[in-house]
Amino acid sequence: MMDLGNMVRGVASDALAQSLLQFWEYDEGTLELWRASSNFVYAFECNQVHYFLRLSFDQDNSIEQIKAELAFMQYLQSNGFPTVTPIQSNNKKLIETLKTPDGTYIAVVFSAANGINLDEDTITEKQMEAWGKSLASLHCLSKKYEPVSDRRKSWLDTIQFMESVFKKHPGEELALQELSELTTWLQSLSTAKDVFGLIHYDFQLDNLFFEEDKDPYFSVIDFDDAMYHWYALDLVTALDDFIVDDNPQSKLLVHSFLKGYRIVMDLENDVVAQFPQFQRYANLYKYARLLKSLDYGEINDTPPWFNDLKVKLVHVADKLRNTVNRTK
Repeated sequence: MMDLGNMVRGVASDALAQSLLQFWEYDEGTLELWRASSNFVYAFECNQVHYFLRLSFDQDNSIEQIKAELAFMQYLQSNGFPTVTPIQSNNKKLIETLKTPDGTYIAVVFSAANGINLDEDTITEKQMEAWGKSLASLHCLSKKYEPVSDRRKSWLDTIQFMESVFKKHPGEELALQELSELTTWLQSLSTAKDVFGLIHYDFQLDNLFFEEDKDPYFSVIDFDDAMYHWYALDLVTALDDFIVDDNPQSKLLVHSFLKGYRIVMDLENDVVAQFPQFQRYANLYKYARLLKSLDYGEINDTPPWFNDLKVKLVHVADKLRNTVNRTK
């Protein structure tokens, strides 16, 4: 989630997007905002074919990290893993930038994914199995991946990020204590290639597009949170909505997901036993990112949707803070 001040300024006008879109071919009048979260994503058309323009602020994402993201996506695609394609600009570049008084904005264009997003309330056991198999296929390729130049951030970078956020906010002693305990635990884990590598970190249903008549069934988008971490964390964050639902149906769906994962990748029972610890890490990281997002300074004119979003984010942050408190 980006700084709410940046979100307000970005949603207020598509002028930046229009300026950066000039680097690519496009059909006039087709640009529209599709998603605003950790970055801005706009849908547009070129010769009536759908594409997506993603804008990042250089304070949130560096060009080196984006280069590393795109290189990993291209590696996956070249090895048969279905993901969207980065599109070259008119300058034969995958990345274009625009300097403004507020900083530099970074643009990338992707092809559109085919298929539909599945719903967690209606997903079937068979689809869960295919989902797990898809994630395992990504991890299997990640085990063999060696970046040529730029590397994605690692779990150590996220630890430093969380520490800097919590130290800026008085009263977050419990969060810092939780961070210290989790850091010690993570340092004790093996980083062998069978359990540790470049993960997606947001392998949830809104980033997967399902086609029933295709194999593999899923095409994957949104690799901008990818990092070097333990594969188990990818499973925990993917299954977040199902793990927190402690009912027989959710447990059955989780079982189907893990069954599909094990078709491709080994998954030992002792790793599954570590899921609650990885969930603690995921909750703490999400909490730190929300705190940073809510630390937006002064905004003069707020749009009608701002207060509702702020209340929602504060509510989620409070729930996560309570989760941290309960682990003490």
